Amino acid sequence: MDRVNFKKSDGSTGFEFKAMILSRSFWLPIFSAFLAILIWEIIALYSNMGEHVFPGPVAVLSAFDELFSNGALIKHSVASLYRVTVGFYLAALLGIPLGIILGLNRTLSEMVDPIVQFLRPISPLAWIPLAMLWLGIGDKPAIFLIFLSSFFSLIMATTVAVKSINPIYFQVAANFNFSRLELLTKVIVPAITPDVITALRLTVAVAWLVVVAAEMIAVQSGLGYLILDSRNALRMDFVMVGMIVIGWIGLSLDLIMQKFSRLKWTAYS
Repeated sequence: MDRVNFKKSDGSTGFEFKAMILSRSFWLPIFSAFLAILIWEIIALYSNMGEHVFPGPVAVLSAFDELFSNGALIKHSVASLYRVTVGFYLAALLGIPLGIILGLNRTLSEMVDPIVQFLRPISPLAWIPLAMLWLGIGDKPAIFLIFLSSFFSLIMATTVAVKSINPIYFQVAANFNFSRLELLTKVIVPAITPDVITALRLTVAVAWLVVVAAEMIAVQSGLGYLILDSRNALRMDFVMVGMIVIGWIGLSLDLIMQKFSRLKWTAYS
């Protein structure tokens, strides 16, 4: 009869959880958030501006419950996230491959780089009139603006990453007679992945900023539209709810990209 070995749990998971609870990194953000809410409440009480101008935490919490209950908050949040997702992914799918091509082809890079460097500093918000004229009203102009906010930065970051690859790796690949596909998948992509992930983290934050501004002009849904419409209705509590949700989603996106960047990618030093 086979002997069955039972492995006794060492309780390491529980120990790690307790260590996290007792750590400063867990309690300091909670303390700072509590302190910020306390200061907010004190200012709201003693500033004599009134809730219609500067609503306090209680009024904003009540407004949050109202917007969440009637589905408006979820509707506008989903609309904003949809536009960011589509525009950001389009920028990544087009910008990263183009950056690889420019990084490998010096002549093409010298031709295209001045155009990229000229267009990259132009604020995506400056494109709003043209976007509305070309694409009309709705999701398309907002997605276009998000695309522009990420596209040129990803091209530049990817190009620089490819040019920074140690030439020795290309020589080794040539000695092993790597095909172009093997060179791409076994040398270039693993080498540039950490730098590209960092660039993606930075550009997704910019994309989230742009979508909120674009929604104040070109669309009739999303968190930016919620803030603008609430301002027109003199509902400052709704405005603050929109601002808080924007900050929370932006923080969540950054944390997701942080986790993504900490994965063990194959890279060459």
